[in-house]
Amino acid sequence: MERINNFSVYTAKAALNKPIADATHTLTEISFIVLRLHLQSGITGEAYLLSFQYSPHAIAGALKEVATMAIGENASDTVSVYKKIDTANEYFGNEGVNRWAQAAVNIAMWDAWAKTLQQPVWKVLGANHFKVPVYGSGGWLSYTTDELIDEVSSYKKRGFSAVKIKVGKPDWKEDLERLAKVREAVGNSIGIMMDANQGMTVPNALQLARAARSLHIQWFEEPIDHTDFQGYQLLKNQAGISLAMGEREYSTLPLRELVKLNAIDIWQPDILRLGGVEAWRNSAALALAHNIPVLPHYYKDYDVPLLCTVSNGAGAESFDWIDPLIDHPLAIENGFAVPHNRSGWGFSFEDEYLTEI
Repeated sequence: MERINNFSVYTAKAALNKPIADATHTLTEISFIVLRLHLQSGITGEAYLLSFQYSPHAIAGALKEVATMAIGENASDTVSVYKKIDTANEYFGNEGVNRWAQAAVNIAMWDAWAKTLQQPVWKVLGANHFKVPVYGSGGWLSYTTDELIDEVSSYKKRGFSAVKIKVGKPDWKEDLERLAKVREAVGNSIGIMMDANQGMTVPNALQLARAARSLHIQWFEEPIDHTDFQGYQLLKNQAGISLAMGEREYSTLPLRELVKLNAIDIWQPDILRLGGVEAWRNSAALALAHNIPVLPHYYKDYDVPLLCTVSNGAGAESFDWIDPLIDHPLAIENGFAVPHNRSGWGFSFEDEYLTEI
């Protein structure tokens, strides 16, 4: 039995030269909180979450409270520990920072358990395929035109076959101009997606989607508020473009409601918000039951291994933020990522970048 003996919590930061912004948030730092679960055998399981500048003390506090509940538990008992935490958190709410903390414990337990087996997580779960297409993400609204073109051109040079940029300017015609410049810069062989981060109204999102048809936009991510299911239905019926959403969801309830309305084309689970590995895979199974592809949000170092274990994975989102901070960044070649063959998740944060809290 490989039991959890104790834990430690750290912060880390990636380089950011100046603030970046989408339609709803301005990000002043790229910050992470890292959890390490230490087993009695000396094995360490690790997980991280993306925190930016938001509520660092609340997240760290929740993480310490939740991790305490895992002490003494077997690292392989991921489901029973999840249920234990779920029951304890119900009084103050299972969603929000409590769910993030719960997911981090779950992910770290999977890392530790797979390490005791000396196997990668994806091999423990069983693989369906062995490489995953990735797209280059960014295109922040705060970018100048030159910065935007430099970024998408860099992705093209690195072999990415698709890029995603932010939309949601006060005047949607500015978004259209930016999209047109990106299409001109990358050519017709590169896919382009757009993401409004819930920052548009239904009428403006509809006008932008219709106007952008000639640019062959692959899909429109979070055009409007994620709770406006009828708005998604209207856009699906009238915009003539695939709709993607899911990163803000703490359960599969929104997916079920959107499926009923035929108002979603791509499911984008966030492994930290949903609650960890089992919750991520459960959501992928629900999407598969309705022939909806899965294209997760942000966490490529977890998502690529998991996408290899499901049959409806469409690809992964790629940011380079943690790459300089970890020992084994995920290799991406010709627009595809291959999961690590190292045990666990296959990577760990370097100690020199961590500050214990």
